Amino acid sequence: MAGLLLAAGAGRRFGGPKALVELDGEPLVRRALRTLTEAGCGPVRVAVGAAAEDVMKLLPDPSQAVYAEGWEGGMGASLKAGLAALAGQFPDGADSAPVAVLVHLVDLPWVPAAALARVVAKASPTAVARAAYDGVPGHPVLFGRRWWGEVAESAQGDRGARDWLRGREDVVLVECGDLGSGQDVDRPADLGRTPKTAG
Repeated sequence: MAGLLLAAGAGRRFGGPKALVELDGEPLVRRALRTLTEAGCGPVRVAVGAAAEDVMKLLPDPSQAVYAEGWEGGMGASLKAGLAALAGQFPDGADSAPVAVLVHLVDLPWVPAAALARVVAKASPTAVARAAYDGVPGHPVLFGRRWWGEVAESAQGDRGARDWLRGREDVVLVECGDLGSGQDVDRPADLGRTPKTAG
C-alpha cells in the first residue's frame, strides 16, 4: 500500500509553504508523513515544489521527495508527479507493486493515523475510497492501481482528482468523523482553533 503526500504548495493565503509550518513543535510535512507511515503505507512519496530544498531537509529520507514540475498551477501537478514516480518505480505486474495508493494532503494535521488506516482497509487494485467527516467527503483518498493512469491524466490545476471522482458510483465513503477532523489549515489563525475531537 503506497502513500502519496501532496506538499508542494506555496501557501499563498497562509503566507508561506504550509509544509514547513510547525504545530506542537513538529513541521506539518513530517507530521503528515508520520501519519501515513503509522497507517501502514509504504513506500511513501512526497510531492514537493515551493521551498523544495527546505521541505526535503525535513524528510527522514530525502529520496522520498518527488519534484512536481508546474506545481505553481495547483495540486494536479503534484498528483501527476507522485503517481508517475510510483508507477515508474513499480511497473505493472511487479511482485512488489502496491495494489493502491493513499493520497493525503500536508495541511490536514488533525487527521489521525487511525482514520488513514480505516481507508487503507478498503484497498484493492480496483478500489476507490475516501474519508468522510460527518458525511462530508474529504481526505485521504485511495486509488486502486487500475486507476492511476486515468487519475494522473485527468488531474488539472488545483482540482486534483476532483473531476475524475465526480459522479462515480464506485466511490466508497469511509466515515472518520468519530476519529478526528478533516479541517484544513488555510491561514495562521486556523492553527489556533480547537479541532474537533472524538468523544
